[in-house]
Amino acid sequence: MGPLEGVKIVEFAGIGPAPLAAMILADMGATVVRIDRVTPGDAAVTMDERFEFTKRSRAAVSVDLKKPENVALVLKMIEGSDALIEGFRPGVMERLGLGPDVCLARNPRLAYGRVTGWGQTGPLAHAAGHDLNYIALTGALHAIGRAGQKPTPPLNLVGDYGGGSMYLITGLLSAIICARATGKGQVVDAAMVDGALSLMTPIYAMKAGGRLPGPRGHNQLDSGSYYYETYECSVPGTYISIASIEAKFHAELLQRLEIDPASMPPQRDPKTWQAVKDRLTALFRTRTREQWCEVLEGTDVCFAPVLSMDEAADYPANTARNAFIDVGGMRQPAPAPRFQGTPLGHPTPPGATDPREALKAWGLSEAEIGSIAG
Repeated sequence: MGPLEGVKIVEFAGIGPAPLAAMILADMGATVVRIDRVTPGDAAVTMDERFEFTKRSRAAVSVDLKKPENVALVLKMIEGSDALIEGFRPGVMERLGLGPDVCLARNPRLAYGRVTGWGQTGPLAHAAGHDLNYIALTGALHAIGRAGQKPTPPLNLVGDYGGGSMYLITGLLSAIICARATGKGQVVDAAMVDGALSLMTPIYAMKAGGRLPGPRGHNQLDSGSYYYETYECSVPGTYISIASIEAKFHAELLQRLEIDPASMPPQRDPKTWQAVKDRLTALFRTRTREQWCEVLEGTDVCFAPVLSMDEAADYPANTARNAFIDVGGMRQPAPAPRFQGTPLGHPTPPGATDPREALKAWGLSEAEIGSIAG
């Protein structure tokens, strides 16, 4: 099921961007087998497998890669794979005997995906780091936050998952397409700092064009403007979002809020934004979030209520699209994107896929499967 049916990928277990990338590829129909460590990793990042949603839709085998015979079996799997995913520091795979030179010699068509924070080369390549550190170097972190406040960590969406997982997936699929056309595989060096910088391209364009003139929290998209902002409603702790950037949407906002346009200053004048924001803050506090939904939702105001994660799964707009699904008794986001011609199968929970059955796709003998899958 899915557009990647028939694509085979070996994933070396890690944290952050690598497992999310593997999950998405598996959701799209690829056959993925995760090679787990025999001994658990850092206890700070281990948990009940039921709650490790990014491990869904694929089989896992625990392999002691310190044993040469196991490395040989993994190399046999790689020989029959379209792609490989690893997220270790530079040099770790080479020390295991599974570096790109070895793997590409066995499988010249292999897309060898490496995701790290700083990249495979450069002065920081071997330094430890996390999402926050990577986006700090790109200008992204400095740009996110309200006026007069320190930069705000945007969860780990920008570095790990936006700059890491998504660029790893793009790189792997590009390399697979190239290999099918040319017969030549290659290494995909997906550095989170590179990916986050790439995501920042439109923002750097805004800065270069003079559309980002102020410091953090004083610009159109960073909470500076009143028309791209969140507002608290009458019930404390409940919020709505307004994004009426275009003039026609801004006009509809004023009309639906029963505000006389003649009483408003020019929309694009930053010197007046705070005064209008104060006015709208007082107005939005006069009704509940649900009441504002009745007035503004579904219109061209560019509006949505700000939902908590507990609320999102049951919100009508999300339930109408089956945006959340049940996987092994756990409610979680559904696979994305959606495909009309090759619809996706339903994800399976972590641990539900029989590794022995999955390994048959690699042509391993029963004895080899038994030695690697137990």
